[in-house]
Amino acid sequence: MASPPARARADYDYLIKLLLIGDSGVGKSCLLLRFSDGSFTTSFITTIGIDFKIRTIELDGKRIKLQIWDTAGQERFRTITTAYYRGAMGILLVYDVTDESSFNNIRNWIRNIEQHASDNVNKILVGNKADMDESKRAVPTSKGQALADEYGIKFFETSAKTNLNVEQVFFSIARDIKQRLAESDNKPEERTIKINKPEQAAGDNKAQERSACCGS
Repeated sequence: MASPPARARADYDYLIKLLLIGDSGVGKSCLLLRFSDGSFTTSFITTIGIDFKIRTIELDGKRIKLQIWDTAGQERFRTITTAYYRGAMGILLVYDVTDESSFNNIRNWIRNIEQHASDNVNKILVGNKADMDESKRAVPTSKGQALADEYGIKFFETSAKTNLNVEQVFFSIARDIKQRLAESDNKPEERTIKINKPEQAAGDNKAQERSACCGS
């Protein structure tokens, strides 16, 4: 009889942990609610510390279980949320296109990522509230794209209210992470142990001695 962990593991092919970060009020919770539950609320409730949702998606014939953490943007909660950076496989950097300061602070959030997250974490830039009237827009699309290009990451403008690009953002970063995980899964197979032939062994030993004395 299969053990419980094996049965539990069978309902998905990959478990991907995502983190939503950005200033308070940019719509991180609304994006998460729209993606996980398909709903939107106009009532603003500040996230206290951290919250998370789970949604399983189908991607390229694989079942991907997304565990999405929604962090508090306020300064007083920063120390709580930094602990979640390390376990994140993908991070969504969210700003409000009608709030230039939230866009300018993206650089600070990226510095936080560099300090606390894994080196190979996937990142994506998200300009939220793109449904707002153009007269209220403070950050042009071109400016968001230029910042994303500077850091070599993908960029989307979204609206949790109208569901603009919400699915696309989460699917895009999930696909990139799945590809990275699949590649790392294949690496151990490539590093097969080669049995040295007798005539090669002496030469290899000398090479090892040279590398050891160089401190490599």
